[in-house]
Amino acid sequence: MTSVLTVELLAWSKGLATSAGLIMAIGAQNAFVLTQSLKREYHWPVALLCMFFDAVLVTAGVAGLGVLINQSPTLLEIARWGGALFLFWFGLQAARRAFNSHQLETRDKGISSLRTALLTAVAVTLLNPHAYIDTVVLLGGIGGQYEPGLRWWFAVGAITFSIIWFTSLCAGARWLAPLFRKPMAWRVLDGLICLMMWTIAASLLNAF
Repeated sequence: MTSVLTVELLAWSKGLATSAGLIMAIGAQNAFVLTQSLKREYHWPVALLCMFFDAVLVTAGVAGLGVLINQSPTLLEIARWGGALFLFWFGLQAARRAFNSHQLETRDKGISSLRTALLTAVAVTLLNPHAYIDTVVLLGGIGGQYEPGLRWWFAVGAITFSIIWFTSLCAGARWLAPLFRKPMAWRVLDGLICLMMWTIAASLLNAF
């Protein structure tokens, strides 16, 4: 009994650690959750939606979808070009905010409704190929190497870190809020987001 629990705990820990290594990199999803958390605008519903999508994608990957995507050149090409275009557009919006003083003056208005915030969260998750690469392909591929019983412990570990991460972003952003009362801090953040999105887009075009 003890040895079985140990094996299950190891699979769970592997899922947790692997998810941590992938999800902590700043991407479109993390950047959006961080921005909403700093503004204190619909950040908890947005984070909960991101957790939900992570759970669905990880589960789908471990169930075998990751292998299917890897074996389809057409799906990989769609993810490559569609994802690169989306990330370029997302970075362009950040660049416009960084250089537009009017945007800085109206920053406090932010996203106008919960519906808009949730739709944006859906976009930065489901239109971002890195979400699929990290959760479906990579986590699904690693988890799929376990025997059927243990692969779900791996999936639960990966989902557990997603919950920890987005909860930490929402709760921890309040400590950074005083810094972001300065317009220059928003300029720097948006500038970094732009560079990161364009770097990821370029890496996608060279990845396959």
